[in-house]
Amino acid sequence: MKRLYFDWAATSPPDAPLLSRALEQSLTTYANPSSPHDDGKAARSALEAARARCAAVLGVPPRTLVFTSGGTESNNLALQPLLFSRAAERRLFVSAVEHPSVLEPARRSARLGLPPTLLRVERDGRVSPAQVASAVGECGGACQVAIQAVNNETGAVHDIAGAVAAVRSTPSGKRALFHCDAVQALGKVPLNVTAWGVDTASFSAHKIGGPRGVGILYAKKPFEALYSGGEQEGGLRAGTENLYGALAFAELLEAYAAPEPLAAARGTATRLMARLISALRAMRSVSLIPEDRLDADERFSPFILQAAFHGVPGEVLVRVLDDSGVSISTGSACSSASKKRPVLEAMGIGEKTAFEAVRFSIGRSTNENDIDELLERLAGALRNLA
Repeated sequence: MKRLYFDWAATSPPDAPLLSRALEQSLTTYANPSSPHDDGKAARSALEAARARCAAVLGVPPRTLVFTSGGTESNNLALQPLLFSRAAERRLFVSAVEHPSVLEPARRSARLGLPPTLLRVERDGRVSPAQVASAVGECGGACQVAIQAVNNETGAVHDIAGAVAAVRSTPSGKRALFHCDAVQALGKVPLNVTAWGVDTASFSAHKIGGPRGVGILYAKKPFEALYSGGEQEGGLRAGTENLYGALAFAELLEAYAAPEPLAAARGTATRLMARLISALRAMRSVSLIPEDRLDADERFSPFILQAAFHGVPGEVLVRVLDDSGVSISTGSACSSASKKRPVLEAMGIGEKTAFEAVRFSIGRSTNENDIDELLERLAGALRNLA
């Protein structure tokens, strides 16, 4: 029985040909990029070439990109500048639906005298730019705002450009730092961190077919970081650089995040997700989250869908479908050990519905046959659970 993979938001299957090409190059330039000899210089040249290729796709200067171990490290780094501020008042504003790699370090910052303010979201799970501006407008000192580009559980697409503009329109917001977790946006929705006006943004390679353990932090301006030990990556990320990861990220960005392949992927995903949504809506025991999500809805990434199956706990459905050869999840893999669903709670979703909710996420190799087979196996699983 063919296994069906519908958990692309957690991680994507590796693109073996592209990764093999990157690995082959890294094996021939194996020296430490910081070494002063010719072998080290060759590795440095390859690393900087990879950085330039990534920057070209993202539309930013190469000097603004820092290679990290992934989205989690990038997010943690981005939330550190405010900790060094000597301003009499410091405020951190974080949307209530952020990934754990933003919410948890934000909560821990409270121990350092910087308790976060959670920004509420609308029923569709998106932050209102006006509400963000209103909250930040009350800050009389140094402040930072963190809002994700695409939610990892519901696929809600936030208006980052609108939020940044709204924040900048307030007296205190003109100097505010703005961070965007763009991990779920990369290769899925159009993004332009320069046009958005954010100060920092995070990306992860394994979400678009790359290796795990490789990420990028976009930092418009250098800042001081708690992490130290070397001068690599402009002093922001100490440690010997992962040349293979950098080369692989460059390959994947060019293949899937450039405008043309991105547009093609979105078109296919929109058609497939509309097929899935239409079929689920026809079932009597299913609620889409949010309930007013359309077959083709610009408010959401066409790669992610959240739905609740009444009377069936989400974890139970995940296990039963796994036995049927289908991989789905209840939400973020980074918080899979937790029984709570803070994203759905922030949206006003009732505890019972949240308990019954699961996430379907698709990717570059998903096709119509996969959608139809998923629906068939899902129907069989629900019959067995009735």
